[in-house]
Amino acid sequence: MSELSEALARGVLVFDGAMGTELYRRHVFTNRCFDELCLSEPKLIADIHQAYCEAGADVLTTNTFGANRVTLAQFGLAERQAEIIRAGVRLARQVAQSASRPVYVVGSIGPLPQQPEHAPLLSQMIAEQVEALREEVVDAVIFETQPTRAALEQCAAAMSRTPEVPYILSFVVDGDAESAAGEPIERMLAPLPDGPQPIAWGINCGVGPDGLLLAVERAVKLTRLPLIVQPNAGMPKEVGNRRIYLCSPEYLTTYALRYINLGVSAVGGCCGTTPEHIREMAKAVKPLARAAVTRATLSTAAAPPPKQSAPLAERTRLGRRLVEKQWVTTVELVPPRGYDLASTIEKSKLLQQRGVSAINIPDGPRASSRLSPIITAYRIQQEAGIEAILHFCCRDRNLIGMQADLLGCAACGVRNILFITGDPPKMGNYPNATGVFDTDSIGMVAVQRRLNCGLDLGSQPIDPQTFAVIGVGLDPSALDLEREIDRFRQKVEAGAEFAISQPVFDPDALLRFLDRVQHLGVPVIAGIWPLSSYRNALFMRNEVPGVVVPDWVMERMAAKETREGQLAMGIEIAREAVARVRDRVAGIQVSAPLGKVETALAVIEA
Repeated sequence: MSELSEALARGVLVFDGAMGTELYRRHVFTNRCFDELCLSEPKLIADIHQAYCEAGADVLTTNTFGANRVTLAQFGLAERQAEIIRAGVRLARQVAQSASRPVYVVGSIGPLPQQPEHAPLLSQMIAEQVEALREEVVDAVIFETQPTRAALEQCAAAMSRTPEVPYILSFVVDGDAESAAGEPIERMLAPLPDGPQPIAWGINCGVGPDGLLLAVERAVKLTRLPLIVQPNAGMPKEVGNRRIYLCSPEYLTTYALRYINLGVSAVGGCCGTTPEHIREMAKAVKPLARAAVTRATLSTAAAPPPKQSAPLAERTRLGRRLVEKQWVTTVELVPPRGYDLASTIEKSKLLQQRGVSAINIPDGPRASSRLSPIITAYRIQQEAGIEAILHFCCRDRNLIGMQADLLGCAACGVRNILFITGDPPKMGNYPNATGVFDTDSIGMVAVQRRLNCGLDLGSQPIDPQTFAVIGVGLDPSALDLEREIDRFRQKVEAGAEFAISQPVFDPDALLRFLDRVQHLGVPVIAGIWPLSSYRNALFMRNEVPGVVVPDWVMERMAAKETREGQLAMGIEIAREAVARVRDRVAGIQVSAPLGKVETALAVIEA
């Protein structure tokens, strides 16, 4: 494997964005040969590479997209082809080598002319470009924006002349996941003929982030090779006779996260994207990638024999209810933004009096900054006499800090813990905060399981051992259901003892998920969110990751004209969901929209 191959296998990489867009922004017009600027304007090209590198790109793409003999001949530059390409590699390499982290350089080859008169020369034309790229040592060659399956096969066949050079095949599809020739993505990603195989597939350009989502959903299921996704910044709009890309960095980043959740290995940008797009993308994507990469960090050196963990029924009242298959009811209360817990505790007392089993305490939901959930859980248990389920997020602390907090939970009797990876800081009101993500929820489940057996993450003994009941989240409406099921399996294998789902508005989606995971034997508590209004439904549908609100729910909410009528409909829909899944789940977690616990009780006590 090449170094780039290994990097793609280890975690998610961020590719750079558009070169042509940046040149145009710097007042280089389209009558110039952009590739030749590697010779006549080297500082300009280097500055663009530097901007992408500083934005967080792990991979820089050479400014050689159109450096084939036919295209260069239109500018009278065919004789300078090799000189241009070698200069393009050197400029990118100099920037990469000056970085304080590993940065890779891939040599760009764009689509070749497809006119019949050029067909006999295509293999030789590719070989010329690859040879020049290889002379200056690129980490891989990337064939970008290839229009058809035939073009992909031409590129792959030409690489048989230089089998030692790693290469990537990247193609363009429309919103229906078809090539310009109407070929479905299944055809584009079909196995190649014998010969040197690519180290990765790519999808780039096309119709923008949303338009590529369908293609990505299908592509991740069609290949075991890493997949690189680089969308345009949307489709350009005509504004005052100008073609302008209006896709914001935040919008592109939202889709980059969706691609990552589907299982792609690298994201970047194509036409219309800028260093600002890549910066926002890198800030959101890299912490999540690091979490997956560093999951297996538990030391096993000279570890003493682990103790037997305490029986689940003896650790907490919740654990006993789960073992005895008693119906569990919990209500979610979000910690306050300040530090006055009086209202939260009064609500908890009411819920305890009404027979609720436990209070769910989120940890910085949607990357918000609130009162410590550990303190909130401790105070609720001490003053309201009801157990808490503490959500424990991996975003804000490193492994040492998280272990310290888990021991703190044990010391103050907070034993029901739901481990979640957490939303990236970009999603909240503190977008410049650093997401730590030393590990993810799977890794933290393993840490807590060891603590329950009397060993810390460094294999040091602790006495007494902890007595946590270990919970995890699950998303029955995930875009990539196979990946979600596999992650749930990993969570169970790491030590999960119960699960709470994302808010469920489509009960059938949860039932289908349960059909797939019931053999794992872990009780599932269904997340239920009684919608308070049509506006609340819009927010849940458009703004909350992992939540799917079906059209029929939106229609029923919209049918009520008053806020009171919409609240009543939201409660009715929630009650119907509970009735639909009741025989298949261990209980329900009901959210209290806007902190109104009476709304949650209206669902629980139906």
